[in-house]
Amino acid sequence: MIVDGLFITFEGGEGAGKTTVLRTLAEKLQKEGRPVLATREPGGSYIAEKIREVILDPAHTEMDARTEALLYAAARRQHLVEKVLPHLEKGGIVLCDRFVDSSIVYQGFARKIGVEAVRELNMFATEGRQPDVTLYFDISPEDGLKRIGDNKGREFNRLDRESLAFHEQVRNMYLQLQREEPERIQLIDAGRSLEEVTDTAWKVIAEKL
Repeated sequence: MIVDGLFITFEGGEGAGKTTVLRTLAEKLQKEGRPVLATREPGGSYIAEKIREVILDPAHTEMDARTEALLYAAARRQHLVEKVLPHLEKGGIVLCDRFVDSSIVYQGFARKIGVEAVRELNMFATEGRQPDVTLYFDISPEDGLKRIGDNKGREFNRLDRESLAFHEQVRNMYLQLQREEPERIQLIDAGRSLEEVTDTAWKVIAEKL
């Protein structure tokens, strides 16, 4: 399958601000007349959004880690074939809030079910499709969780119930992935002001365009 568009993913721990930056950059691209799709995972399509409701429901504390990983992969597959690939095939730009890196970090590493096992599961789900560039928004877990507590309008989900140690594991694995793939994964200091973070992210995207 030939894909000519630009696939950009946004990654980071809880409270890193990636979703806010994504929306701002999507609006900027739209104003420039570029064909941009702003989407998210899990979700982004009808079936994937239904799976999202199950995964992130705060009441589902008994969910097994492998069940969670399988549900994320299922939602990702549906979203990819229904929304992402068709837009890329038309030469469009896709800005996606989370992708495979999130599963590797959260389920593979932080939930300790195996980085390679989760990577292989998602290779199957995506047929090996990788983002052209990934923006990783790095922030200390303490600061990220404080932002969440201060943001009363944010969706509260099951991940927000996790311990500080869990979120520290998430950050450590993201940093490891960035060291392994520095060309694809661009590290952005998310502890700065929103304006500074947005400007830095825009420069990375502008270079790719």
